Amino acid sequence: MADSRPFEFPVRVYYEDTDAGGVVYHSQYLNFMERARTEWLRGLGFAQAALRQNEQVLFVVHSMQIQFKKPARLDDELTIVSQVTEMRLGSFSCQQQIMRDELVLLEAQVKVACVDADSFKPTGIPARIKIALESS
Repeated sequence: MADSRPFEFPVRVYYEDTDAGGVVYHSQYLNFMERARTEWLRGLGFAQAALRQNEQVLFVVHSMQIQFKKPARLDDELTIVSQVTEMRLGSFSCQQQIMRDELVLLEAQVKVACVDADSFKPTGIPARIKIALESS
């Protein structure tokens, strides 16, 4: 989507994020990206708990494709960059990059589905959330 601007979220790599060699363990990258998506929504005015309570919706990861390019290490200052690439009725796709300075360490394409908070069945993204995501 040409109109969307990237959202940037800083992360510091802590000892708990690394393996014995001081390199970020591969599953920790998923946590970093989840935090970035959560803070992106929060920055748009949509906290996860409020979405469940007020809108009766949850956002869940449907699928993800990841390319690991370079390792992150203990004490690195990273930036997780997130940007909407496709908006559909009940889902959106975004590209996420994990960067150290200008170096791309990881690229991911993430499809996020909107589901009913009680039944977990797919549902449409509420209009005000869709508008906010499309213009972010």
